[in-house]
Amino acid sequence: MNPLMEAVPALEAHGETPPLAAARMRRRLTVESAAKLARLTPDEVTWLEEGRLYRFPSSESALLALLLYSTGLGIGRREARRLAGLPIFSRPRRGQVRQVAGMMIGAVLLLGAAGAFVLPGLLHKASTPPATAEAGLPPTWKVSVDVLNGSGDMNYTRSVASTIGALAYRIDRVTRADRFDYPSTAVYFHPGGEKLAERLARQLGVPARPLPGGGTPNRLVVVVGPARL
Repeated sequence: MNPLMEAVPALEAHGETPPLAAARMRRRLTVESAAKLARLTPDEVTWLEEGRLYRFPSSESALLALLLYSTGLGIGRREARRLAGLPIFSRPRRGQVRQVAGMMIGAVLLLGAAGAFVLPGLLHKASTPPATAEAGLPPTWKVSVDVLNGSGDMNYTRSVASTIGALAYRIDRVTRADRFDYPSTAVYFHPGGEKLAERLARQLGVPARPLPGGGTPNRLVVVVGPARL
């Protein structure tokens, strides 16, 4: 069997506390109590805090959960900008529309929690009608994708997986590859899946490469290399 397919459990992500987790801990809330406030499940709260938006059924449900969670924590506009590392502006003038501020909170939190990788996928999905973009190919939601960490950077791997999920692909696994020395990200395909792989490769801006042996054409493998600057 190809070693790319013999993935083992994912490595735990290391680094600074994610912004949403920091906001929760400042309120002295556990994951369970925060989930109850937002009317989400503990798993959904964990996915949001770790930026694993690909675990939600769709990008729309991930955005809705994010709004519910930020509202449940009572995160205001100034705190949202601080969490995202953006400058804090002076208080808005009296009479400014509150709905605009609420929309800004959702957008800023999305950038802070998951990075800037999901939004390009959402914009691409909105601007490119599936029926006309790739004539003759099955819709993306009928294509399974395994996302493998090929560089040792699990945070970046999850961000790429979120981008793929935002394009409406079905993410089956996000785990480590057989090694961590892949020089760049690529989409791998089984015999018969070349066109599907080329579509995803174009969407990600990476090459498509064949896998040896047989397999399911509608199942792609994305091996994530180092983050591109």
